[in-house]
Amino acid sequence: MQLFYKEYPGPGPVLIIMHGLFGMLDNWHNLARKFSEKYHVFLLDLRNHGQSEHSDEMDYSLMADDLREFMLEHFIPSAVILGHSMGGKVAMEFALTYPEHTQKLIVADIAPVKYKPGHNEIFDALFNLDITDESKTRSDLDKELQVKIPDFGTRQFLMKSLVRKPEGGYEWKFNLDALYKNYDKILAVPKSDLPYEGPALFIRGGASPYVRDEHLELIALLFPNYTLVTLDGAGHWVHAEKPAELIAAVEEFID
Repeated sequence: MQLFYKEYPGPGPVLIIMHGLFGMLDNWHNLARKFSEKYHVFLLDLRNHGQSEHSDEMDYSLMADDLREFMLEHFIPSAVILGHSMGGKVAMEFALTYPEHTQKLIVADIAPVKYKPGHNEIFDALFNLDITDESKTRSDLDKELQVKIPDFGTRQFLMKSLVRKPEGGYEWKFNLDALYKNYDKILAVPKSDLPYEGPALFIRGGASPYVRDEHLELIALLFPNYTLVTLDGAGHWVHAEKPAELIAAVEEFID
């Protein structure tokens, strides 16, 4: 599995950042530029997202192995691993499976729990959107999506992965069929027989429902050396809503 990446050379330790479901590495571009003032940053497109390879198979064990292969190919013996949402679960799985390759773990607004399905309306809207019609503009498609996805920010986030085909019409950068087929596995819990004993930082949005107080006991079992930071006023997209605060929390933790 070849993962597409962007590299932001910097003077300090390697920091690898992974995006969430339906996202891509460009979601973290502005933060990566800032982080590169202190760290050597790699942004990754996870399998079935962005410009990385597509596959019918997708679970956290496979994605953790994808990350390990990426690190081996780029001669990175260990790194600080940061993931948001689905990428946070990849980061947790990686740290639990390959602690020797994990200097520190940073998880943004996700917990090691099995979540209830929360993307059914998005899947329904995307599957029913005709992106093959060559006469349609991006504005036309946005208006059609608005019927089932009224939130402007969510639509803009999704449409970052909509690209024009040379022969006409559009296509998604993410592998919609594979994401839907493996959605239960994306909701699943990272697996481990042993906890990750290294330093771990969990960052949650104060207005987000993803990391609740009742999740902290499980986090402590799997990641006993963890620290929790809550960004007041932020929702699930903590890196977009409170970038300066997130950067400050990450830098304090790494340094």
